Amino acid sequence: MVNSRDAPLALPAAFRSSVGMVAASSSQNIGNPVKGIFWMIVTGMCFVAVTALVKTLGGRIPAAESAFLRYVIGLVFLIPVWRELMAIRLTPRQKKLFGLRGIVHTLGVILWFYAMARIPIAEVTAMNYLNPVYVSILAVFLLGEKMALRRVLAVIAALAGSLIILRPGFRELDLGHLAMLGTALFFAGSYLIAKIMSGEVPASLVVAVLSITVTIGLAPFAFAVWVTPSLADLAILAAVACFATAGHYTMTLAFAAAPVTVTQPVTFLQLVWSVLVGALFFAEPVDPWVILGGGIIMAAVVFITWREAVLRKSHRTPLVNETKG
Repeated sequence: MVNSRDAPLALPAAFRSSVGMVAASSSQNIGNPVKGIFWMIVTGMCFVAVTALVKTLGGRIPAAESAFLRYVIGLVFLIPVWRELMAIRLTPRQKKLFGLRGIVHTLGVILWFYAMARIPIAEVTAMNYLNPVYVSILAVFLLGEKMALRRVLAVIAALAGSLIILRPGFRELDLGHLAMLGTALFFAGSYLIAKIMSGEVPASLVVAVLSITVTIGLAPFAFAVWVTPSLADLAILAAVACFATAGHYTMTLAFAAAPVTVTQPVTFLQLVWSVLVGALFFAEPVDPWVILGGGIIMAAVVFITWREAVLRKSHRTPLVNETKG
């Protein structure tokens, strides 16, 4: 029997989660800022590609099924280390926490895929910036963390930015907008559970178990609305899995190359790529309110990250994308 604390996994680099690893690299590594910025730019392009590819499905495949097939394909990356995964033994408490995270993340993924197929790419990207803000709020209630006044003001600014994007009462909201609000909330809950588990088991295991539990969690939802996909649709979902994996891999390269205070602001470029892709490939009009609201949210997240870097806190607000599946 192998104790989970003493058995680091030789997972591929794409699965070396930023959870539990990023804090050390960001606080200790001055590194190469140019290299870090480059890899974070590539990361943003990869995640925008994920959203664009899901959107090309055009609702032909239900959201739950699309998400399920994406995760099934992603399990291929676990094959080389399957024996190591099977050798690890978890405590009953750890199993319950991993199971809870799987449920929460599953719901977040379903809502995320649903939103990506319904609302403009730029709005999906801008509202994804709320993930770290939700984490900060939930950490106060669930983990007992304290929030200084300046951080409270930053959170309020971020929420104001989301209202600028949504503009309730000034335009008709789509269910995709509500789905994105739920996505950010569920992913925040998933991150907080990962934050707890990262101190008890290898970070690589945290990511691997998430892939397995979410695949299992998505299965009944997918089969309930199953539509036989075409080979072209399967190819698109395979590309989604590849870009998502590549995005997490390049994100770890960015973390290793430069501090988060350098790489965090670069994530705002994702909104730029989203606006361009939406306009060029999906004829989505450029909405200045979305750019303004996303900019406010991103500025708030950057401020929170910078303050925590200055104070050298061990529990850091996660980056945009860090809570994505």
